Amino acid sequence: MSANASSEKQNTAAPSKPVYRFIKRAFDIVCSLLALILLSPFFLIVSVCIKLGDGGSVFFRHKRIGKDGKVFYLAKFRSMVPNAEELIKSFTPEQQEEYNKNYKLENDPRITKVGKVLRKTSIDEIPQFYNILKGDMSFVGPRPVTDDETKIFGSNRSLLLSVRPGLTGYWAAFGRGELTGYRRRRAMEVYYVKNRSLWLDIKIIFMTFATVFTGRGSR
Repeated sequence: MSANASSEKQNTAAPSKPVYRFIKRAFDIVCSLLALILLSPFFLIVSVCIKLGDGGSVFFRHKRIGKDGKVFYLAKFRSMVPNAEELIKSFTPEQQEEYNKNYKLENDPRITKVGKVLRKTSIDEIPQFYNILKGDMSFVGPRPVTDDETKIFGSNRSLLLSVRPGLTGYWAAFGRGELTGYRRRRAMEVYYVKNRSLWLDIKIIFMTFATVFTGRGSR
């Protein structure tokens, strides 16, 4: 086998690691179930705040591509105005360029007052515990991506989709919103998939708590 063929093969799938996958899935099921039970009163409080804000829906579901290319719908507390998708058409040329490059805006005019608090504290992502319990996601993994985003990974697309996306991950913990370019995020996601381990997952979880607590990189 040629060096190029070998390199291409290595980019198509992550190492199997069956023991690691079993422990990780068991952790995901137990912790997500406990989180959903213990945080149910908090869910009610946040839901009321969102409803009082503009009367719109509490949750937002967005189509993402998961493990093995499976389509799933990511659950979040809604942090944007109800017609957020339509407002993309009204972006200025500068905003459109930034959105096309990073798939987000640093100062997004679509975010509501309540939404700013939810995003600053990462509370908007708590409903993803449901996605974790279902098996669409894991606590730690690459960020869930859209179909268009997967194409940016090029030859590493299959590698990215060989593992479950995560509520947090290497990029989220160590880079988050402070990284201005998608290229570095892509490199960090690929690095995680190739080097994932229980120790790295634990390190990422603790680092995520520190990142959320300080609000570093929140958007």
